[in-house]
Amino acid sequence: MRDILDKAAQIRLVIFDVDGVLTDGSLFLGDDGQEYKAFCSRDGLGIKMLQHSGVEIGIITGRTSQVVEHRMHSLAINHVFQGYTDKLPAFEKLCQVTQLPPEYIAYVGDDVIDLPVMKRVGLAIAVADAHPLVIRHAHWHTPSGGGHGAAREVCELIMQAQGTWAQQLVRFEVEP
Repeated sequence: MRDILDKAAQIRLVIFDVDGVLTDGSLFLGDDGQEYKAFCSRDGLGIKMLQHSGVEIGIITGRTSQVVEHRMHSLAINHVFQGYTDKLPAFEKLCQVTQLPPEYIAYVGDDVIDLPVMKRVGLAIAVADAHPLVIRHAHWHTPSGGGHGAAREVCELIMQAQGTWAQQLVRFEVEP
């Protein structure tokens, strides 16, 4: 675990997949073609706390959805790449825009589409219910599944490794 905390202490950007990571992977489609997704509010608060502690957030997803655009806007996430079934070009753009080398970047994924990026980052994370190949290639995996607090666990791990967790809790008049 010490190795994971050392890697997490270096992270300046966390990239999340959406379906299966920020959601449980379910896609709800209405008769009118409207798409609905359920996001965990605790994940959202964790993302906001991580941003407040100085870590940037990015999104790379294979699908394109207005729901994702709305949710990411509400979380003030500016690095949003949708419709990238090949996620490497989006990853390379994020490296250029943020001017961060891969070792300062974490990626959170759940399926084989995420592996090319996961193999290049400093901290590769799989959600608990990820495909077995993804778990095998991850440095760490969350205790919870996608859409059920996994992103929050990632955020807390990084804040604890960087010594910013207690500072974020003080904002809510809570001691760790």
